[in-house]
Amino acid sequence: MKKLGKHLVVAAVIVAGFAAALGAFLLFSPDDRDAGGVNARPAAQALPVRGDSHRLSDPKKSELTVVEFLDFECEACGAMYPVVEKLREEYGGRVTFVARYFPMPGHRNGELAARTAEAAARQGRFEDMYTKLFTTQKEWGESQDWKESVFRGYAKELGLDMDRFDADLADPDAAGRVQDDQRDGLGLGVQGTPTFFVDGTMIPTPGSYEAFKALIDDRLSK
Repeated sequence: MKKLGKHLVVAAVIVAGFAAALGAFLLFSPDDRDAGGVNARPAAQALPVRGDSHRLSDPKKSELTVVEFLDFECEACGAMYPVVEKLREEYGGRVTFVARYFPMPGHRNGELAARTAEAAARQGRFEDMYTKLFTTQKEWGESQDWKESVFRGYAKELGLDMDRFDADLADPDAAGRVQDDQRDGLGLGVQGTPTFFVDGTMIPTPGSYEAFKALIDDRLSK
């Protein structure tokens, strides 16, 4: 029985490895914060954007909506960050840019970073923390160490009320808010990050600023 048990453990490890490689979503419970994921199931009526989604730009007369499902610890998301920022600068008066949480399993601090951004959002500082997490990603990303003290440092740098920040970071509702975004993503077929939707339609991630700009220009011309 011991030998069989050992084989089952090995098999489980192999299956888990293949699941991760294929982008499968075996997500953990909210209590297992160190695992880097949340317990999420696809939303029954998934939407690319909701009324409470975090908008990085919100023009009075929006002609197009670009939604990104992102993981602050994802290197590909970090690489797309300056592209999105440049697009926001150019099209912010015409295009609504929306950021939605989608922390990936295997990223130790991805879900924590999302809750950090959500805690900042409760003080009206989502965009500031969004910017801080991406511009410092190389300092904390891909680490096996728990980075809560680092993220608290960012909150202090932004001048947030730290008592409120700590309470919000630990609030199950903050984890639930992250989970709500993730459930929508799963329901829409998101399998990795970054994943973009343009006016509700998932698109292949453009390989450059020029490619993304051309896509937006094409949609705006119609």
